Amino acid sequence: MEYPRQFIRATEDYSTYEHFVPAPYFRKVFTPTGADCRLRVTGLGFYRVWLNGTELTKGLLAPYVSNPDDIVYFDDYDLAPHIRPNEQNALCFQLGNGMRNAPGGSIWDFHKAAFRGAPMLAFRLETPSGAIEADESVRTAPSPLYFDDLRAGVRYDARREIKNWTAPDFDDSAWGSALLCDAPTGEYRVCEAPPVLPTGEALTAVSIRRAGYRPFSPRFDVPKVTVPEDENDGSTGFLYDFGKNNAGIVRLRLRGRPGQRIVLQFGELLTDGDLDYNNIDFYPDGFSQRDVYVCGGGDETFTPPFTYHGFRYCLVMGIDDAQATPDLLAFLPCTSAGETRGSFCCSDDTANTLFDMCDASDRSNFYYFPTDCPHREKNGWTGDAALSAEHMLMTMNVGDSYREWLRNIRAAQRADGSIPGIVPTGGWGFSWGNGPAWDAALILIPYYTYKYTGDREILSENAGAILRYLRYAAGKRKEDGLLAYGLGDWCPIGGDVKPTLTFTDSVTIMTCADKAAFIFGVLGQPQAKAFAETLRQELRRAIRERLIDKTTLTADTRCQTSQAMALFYGVFDENEKPEATRRLLEIIHENGDFMDFGILGARAIFHVLTEAGESELAWKMITRPEFPSYGALIGFGETTVPECFELPGEGKYSHNHHMYCDIKNWFLSAVAGLRFNPDGTDVRRVRIAPAFIQSLAFAEGTYLSPAGEIFTRWERRDGGVALTVRVPDGVTAEIALPDGTRLSHTGEKTYRVGG
Repeated sequence: MEYPRQFIRATEDYSTYEHFVPAPYFRKVFTPTGADCRLRVTGLGFYRVWLNGTELTKGLLAPYVSNPDDIVYFDDYDLAPHIRPNEQNALCFQLGNGMRNAPGGSIWDFHKAAFRGAPMLAFRLETPSGAIEADESVRTAPSPLYFDDLRAGVRYDARREIKNWTAPDFDDSAWGSALLCDAPTGEYRVCEAPPVLPTGEALTAVSIRRAGYRPFSPRFDVPKVTVPEDENDGSTGFLYDFGKNNAGIVRLRLRGRPGQRIVLQFGELLTDGDLDYNNIDFYPDGFSQRDVYVCGGGDETFTPPFTYHGFRYCLVMGIDDAQATPDLLAFLPCTSAGETRGSFCCSDDTANTLFDMCDASDRSNFYYFPTDCPHREKNGWTGDAALSAEHMLMTMNVGDSYREWLRNIRAAQRADGSIPGIVPTGGWGFSWGNGPAWDAALILIPYYTYKYTGDREILSENAGAILRYLRYAAGKRKEDGLLAYGLGDWCPIGGDVKPTLTFTDSVTIMTCADKAAFIFGVLGQPQAKAFAETLRQELRRAIRERLIDKTTLTADTRCQTSQAMALFYGVFDENEKPEATRRLLEIIHENGDFMDFGILGARAIFHVLTEAGESELAWKMITRPEFPSYGALIGFGETTVPECFELPGEGKYSHNHHMYCDIKNWFLSAVAGLRFNPDGTDVRRVRIAPAFIQSLAFAEGTYLSPAGEIFTRWERRDGGVALTVRVPDGVTAEIALPDGTRLSHTGEKTYRVGG
């Protein structure tokens, strides 16, 4: 199917925080001679589509979230089931601002992007009698959605609704004609990423009570705006508590009074019983996760388009006591993360709760690609994604989504090989917010996707960009052969970054070169492989010479992150690892067996302890109830994993991030012992090496491999441990028991260990 050639829009005017421009409606009436009709469409930023009154839109944020000067995404629809042959049919659209017109926040400069402008539409309708494309014959009118933004929220006035506007016989003679406009400059492609959809049944509030909200103070660099006078709200209302933090939209149902103005303010925190959204302070007052609905009168239902929010609480203002019922508001959690691929459970409620918290953070932060948080930013931070790639692939079907997002990363890559810290971007993120530990997403996501799915194409598609980036990184080395040009061990526990940037950047590029050499080897690219191997060797040599104390086998600055990273990424020789591990244990014990690292240390330390036979210590550090630990988060009332490990009330930070969620990987791979394709070379192999944690009665894990489900469970029985392993046909399980026993089998088998 061909791509449309012409774009249209309703107006050249576009929304700002102080100047609202309604989302436009568009209509095209046509009479096909048969039902075999297909549609290819894009709306920039977002679109909704109807045919003869039936909405066909694939999901919440169609077609995708992208920089349209890099990639313009289209969706295809088969219209045959809804076509009325030889009769008038109405193809109708509504456009939202999306990335095309972001009014901005405190940073990221989306409001300065070269592509900013009024929303645009392009479509090609193929019918038995010929193709129809968007042109000046398309009719347009303003919709009741008088403000919309992906991050800030929406405003809708039901009094402005146009009844039956999607019906074929609707009289649109009073509507205006669409305006022709220049097309964006990006590559055209059909979106292959799964859509953003509700995940299941709607959630109802676990409690409803009267409450207010804390005075809101935006960040110092947020521009001050004057909200239109009729947008001012009260300060009290009814607080709907949905019990858990998540991300999605709400469905509002009520019998409203004409002109009744309802304000929905979303947030994830309470202070003294009132809603406090000051940690979501990137927007002007009145635009931080706020939806406004003005009633038309009568029985009404409203579900906001073109946005979503991260929240546990919604303060509903503008309703009366009789309207504050449980069925007034329903929470529809959404995600584009696919089916569950991996699971874990055990006899310990703390561990199970932590696994579920990580899973909730992963899913509520997956909207086409991994975002850093679902409320403040909704940005595709590469650093967060690099850290989470493996555990997300172990537990969710996100391979196709990663592949699509990598196309956007490649499109954003500059000629010199550098990439920004957020993708998509309007140009922000090259001078700050990136660097090795963030840029690693370009290498680690293809590597881990190949490891867990066997998708070789994701390697070949990204090989050129990976090589360009490694050459860029190699050129950033200082005279001592080391690197320091990015962000370091971000969000450290205690607030102080302990490893030097030189150490974390140099080790990160060293391991990226190692993974890249593997990728080039798989693809049969010997010159690129040799370059990557040489870069790894040179960096390792420089790190060992300048950042490792050879006498004590202690890494740079003698901290948990440095010592764990040096062990995890192979800075130490094999014969040095036992002594280097003892140094790590000393460092941990000196801190009372508490965690003391940032996000880079968190990715390495627990796996290092397990490989050294210290899984009990890792378990203690993770699950203990005393702060700082993951277990303490449960006591603080968290239901998702926060951005920072802080005591309640200290600092402004997100309470729904995924960059600290690699413990999901550790529970499945270490405690349950399920290690799929351990060396990355064969998706028909799994290594089962469980850690029989003393306090556990059982632990089990599953992984849905390309060949079928792999299952492992161990349980204490009659003084010993029974280990059951089940693998599908064609997969071989290699069993590695703590006593040194090594076994291999296919099918299902139960082993007796000890006793």
